[in-house]
Amino acid sequence: MTVPNTPPDPAPADVQAVPDAAPDPFAPPHGATALGHGTIPLGRRLLPEVRVGAGVVVACLVAGLVMAGLWAWLAPKVPLVVDGDRILYADPEGEQRAGADAVFVLIGLGAGILTALGAFLVTRRRGGGIAVALGLTVGGLLGSIGAWRIGRWLGPSGDLIGEARRVGNGGHFDAGIDLGALGALLVWPMTAMVVLLLLSAAFGKREEDPPPYWAPVVQAPLAGPPVVPSAGPSAGPSAGPSAEAPTGPWAGPGAGSGAGNGAGSGTER
Repeated sequence: MTVPNTPPDPAPADVQAVPDAAPDPFAPPHGATALGHGTIPLGRRLLPEVRVGAGVVVACLVAGLVMAGLWAWLAPKVPLVVDGDRILYADPEGEQRAGADAVFVLIGLGAGILTALGAFLVTRRRGGGIAVALGLTVGGLLGSIGAWRIGRWLGPSGDLIGEARRVGNGGHFDAGIDLGALGALLVWPMTAMVVLLLLSAAFGKREEDPPPYWAPVVQAPLAGPPVVPSAGPSAGPSAGPSAEAPTGPWAGPGAGSGAGNGAGSGTER
């Protein structure tokens, strides 16, 4: 006993050739390639995404300049004192260096939230995209590195010997600010990615789900004149041969005799 072979699925061309076959809702549109972009070149398709990503990176770099100024202004400074030929801490138990890292982290947290919110609002109509996420990641990392480098330059000088000679013996000055934990550079891009994900999940543009393959496809009727039913054999028992007798030479002998009998009977009355 053999099992009959299962017939293969009809090809798309065969399905389209059958007039009553339902179209596949998941099939690409007619004339499109497998990627769904037709004959548009790859560079032309990627150009809008590159523009969006570059714009996000530039915005993050500008925000990095603001972050550098805030860090140089708000970060606690380490006080030093000159004692003869030595440079000592004025407050040996101070936590100014840890405080500088904490301030950098907090500013990076705020920068990540603001840049992600701004990028989401600007690109919400177009549906966001991978370019926005990559722009926030690269721009946030570059902005953090720029804020770190520029903030060190804007803060107190890191030349301790030169500062000690400038203030003299017994003088006080501040040490330069720096990051003790370089992991703080990742706070901005990580925060931006999390905020962008939350905003996209809660308020992002929604795409309509395609209908399931088992859903019936409703097709509009073809436009045309209304069909009027014609009176035929199915019109009813009233539609039949005429009650009047045929006249003429081809009427037959029955018609003549019937007519004659009728006339004769009328004469006799």
